[in-house]
Amino acid sequence: QARLMQSGGGSAQAGGSLKLSCSVSGYIAPSVCLAWYRQAPGKEREGVAYFDADSSTIYSEAVRGRFTISFDAAAAVVHLQMNDLKPEDTAVYYCAAARYIRCTLLHADRRAEVSIAAWGQGTQVSVSS
Repeated sequence: QARLMQSGGGSAQAGGSLKLSCSVSGYIAPSVCLAWYRQAPGKEREGVAYFDADSSTIYSEAVRGRFTISFDAAAAVVHLQMNDLKPEDTAVYYCAAARYIRCTLLHADRRAEVSIAAWGQGTQVSVSS
């Protein structure tokens, strides 16, 4: 069973940068989608970045062009580099591992989140204006 351990995050001013990391341990299915989600106070959880088994990536409109997801296979760590941060990026961020599903489906249909096998513990990101 996969286990995810997050690190990084914290506080930044608008326009600044932060990096989140998520260490993956345990069994990972061959076809796995690694993703970053976030949840702001009073809002629904939303997926912001996805890394597919073929190394393709998907970003939400809110973060496209500012955030970059990457996966270091040797270290089994998925990163989220966040640049040009905005106050609306303030949220608790979670990494997730979904098995036997393409990221395109996970991004397009929230019902597909039932395929998420493991979640990170969550990390607060706060951006001040």
